[in-house]
Amino acid sequence: MVVQSKHFLNTAPSLVLDSLEGLCAINTNLALDPIHKVVYLADQDRSKVALLCGGGSGHEPSHSGFVGQGALTAAVCGNIFASPSAGQVRRAIDLIDNEKGTIIVVKNYTGDVLNFGLAKEEYAARYPDKADRVKFVIVGDDVAVGRTQGNIVGRRGLAGVCLVYKIAGALAQTGASVDEVYDVAQYVSSRLGTIGVGLDHCHVPGTAVPDTHLGANELEIGLGIHNENGHRRISPVPPLNELIPTLLEMVTSTTDRERSFVPFKNDGTDRVVLLVNNLGGLSELELGGIVAEVGRALDKSGIKIMRLLSGSFMTSLNMPGFSITVLLLPAANDTGTLSADLILSLLDDSTNTPGWKWSSRSVPKSPSVSSSLPTATHTKAWSTSLKAPDVNQFNSAVERACLALITAEPEITRMDSIAGDGDCGLTLKGGATAVLEALSKNSISGNDVLGSVITISRIAEDAMGGTSGALYSIFFSALAQALAKSSSSTATQEVWCTALEAALSRLYTYTRARPPSRTLVDPLAAFIGALPSGLAAAVKAAGEAAEGTKDMEAKAGRSAYVDSVKLKAERVADPGAWGVKVVVEALAQ
Repeated sequence: MVVQSKHFLNTAPSLVLDSLEGLCAINTNLALDPIHKVVYLADQDRSKVALLCGGGSGHEPSHSGFVGQGALTAAVCGNIFASPSAGQVRRAIDLIDNEKGTIIVVKNYTGDVLNFGLAKEEYAARYPDKADRVKFVIVGDDVAVGRTQGNIVGRRGLAGVCLVYKIAGALAQTGASVDEVYDVAQYVSSRLGTIGVGLDHCHVPGTAVPDTHLGANELEIGLGIHNENGHRRISPVPPLNELIPTLLEMVTSTTDRERSFVPFKNDGTDRVVLLVNNLGGLSELELGGIVAEVGRALDKSGIKIMRLLSGSFMTSLNMPGFSITVLLLPAANDTGTLSADLILSLLDDSTNTPGWKWSSRSVPKSPSVSSSLPTATHTKAWSTSLKAPDVNQFNSAVERACLALITAEPEITRMDSIAGDGDCGLTLKGGATAVLEALSKNSISGNDVLGSVITISRIAEDAMGGTSGALYSIFFSALAQALAKSSSSTATQEVWCTALEAALSRLYTYTRARPPSRTLVDPLAAFIGALPSGLAAAVKAAGEAAEGTKDMEAKAGRSAYVDSVKLKAERVADPGAWGVKVVVEALAQ
C-alpha cells in the first residue's frame, strides 16, 4: 500500500498551533496559551477539582478537543507524536490552579510519564503545602503488548484514557474531593482493555514519504498510535466477522496469561461500556460496519453492552484503522467498589467539549426493521542553607564530571546507535555543557548545594530534554526535596546517602525499571546502595553494574524494543548506564 503523505497545512512546524487556534475559534469557552500550547477553560470554576491531560499532537480530538465542563480542564500539546516538556505542563498546572486539587491523567508512554511527572514533582518541591493536592494517574489499556514484552514498561495508553477523564471529569463537576475523583479515575483505568488494528501506518507531516509498510492485502493487529509495529500481521485481510472475534478474544480472555488484564468472568454476567474508535483514516461507512460487527460478537459471547460510543476519540493522524476499547463495569454483587449505575451516570452526564461524540445514553438495541489567565504567584517554599564540606572540591568534582561526559560523547553515541536512537551521547553532552556554564556563573556552587541541585534539575530538563533529561530532572528534583529536609547545614556523606536513597525511591514511581534492567537505573542504584560503605566502593559498584549491561537482556528503555540477540552479539553497554558510570568515576578522581 502507498501511505497517504499529502497534507493541507501552512508549514509542518506551524500545524499544531494553527490547529489549536482553530479549535479555540470553534469553541469560545476555551482559551489558549500559544507559547506553551496549553488549551484551558476560559471560565474555570476554581471551587472544583481540575483535570489535566496531554501528550504529543496528532491524536486529535485527544486531548485538546476534550477540554470543557464535565471533562478536562486543560490539555497540554506537544509536537506531533512528541511529549510536551515539563515546562509546558507546569504552566498548565498554574493556569488551572484551584481550591480543591488537580488530577493529572497521562497515557503510559515514557516521555509523557516522565515529563508530566517531572512537572508534578517540581510543583511539589516548590509548593509543598499543595503537594498532596496534585494526583497522578497513568492509563495503560493496550492488550497487544503482553506481560512478558511489557514486563517493565507496561501497557501502552490508548483510547481508554478518554473514558477515564470523561467519567472523572463528570465526578469533579459535582464538587467531589480530589481523593474521590482520583479513586474513580484509578478504578476505571484498572478495568480497561484496548486493541487496535490497521491497514497501514500513518504519515507525519514534514517527514519523508516512508516505504510501503504493509502489503495491499495485509493488516496489522496491535500497532501503536505513534507508528509502532504491532503484535502480528495477517494476510489476506479477513472479513469483519472473522477479525472482530479475534480482537475481542485478546481483550476479554481470562486464560491467556499474556493478556488477561481485565477480570472478565465470561459467564454471561459481564457488562461493559464499548468504545469503537476511528484511528483517523476510516470512512464513516466502514466504522458503522465495524460497530455492528463488534456488537454482534459481544452479544454472542454473552457480554452485555450498557453504553456504546463510536467515532474519532484517539487518532493517529491519517491511519487507516480502528481500535476497540472495553470498560468492564462492576458486577451487581461486587462489594467495596463503585456501582455500575454511578459510572454510567457520570459517563452520560452532559459536557460541552467539541470532541465528545453523541451517544444515546442508553443500552443499545438491535436495529428495528422498517421500509489567558495569569500564572499564580507563590513565595519560595524553603530557606534551607546547605554547604559542601569543601566548596572548591565540590566545584572541581562537578567540573570533572561534565568534562568527562563531553569527552565520552562519541563512545556513548556509538553505543546508542546500536542500542537506541543514537542521541544519548549528544543529550548528555548538552547537559554537561550547560552545567559547566552555570558553574562558571556561580549558579552551581558548593556554597549552596541545594540551589545547585535545583539548577542541575532545571538544566537537565531544558538542555537535555527527552527521556534522559526527564529522568535526570525528576531525580535531581527529588534529591532537592530530600536535601531540603536535612537538619544539617553541611552536605555530609550521611546527608547525601539519605537524600540519594529518597530520590531513587521517588524516581521509581515514574519508571518501572529496577536493577537489573539494562538502563541507567542499574549503576545509579548500585552507586546509591554502596555509598554508605564509602565513595570508592560506590564507584566500583556502579562501574560493575554498567559493565554488566553488556550481557543483559533489556527490560526497559529503548533497548527493550531492540532485538536482544543483536544486543548480546554486539556486547554493547547501555548508553545511559555508561553515562552514569562516567559521571561517578569522574566525581571520585
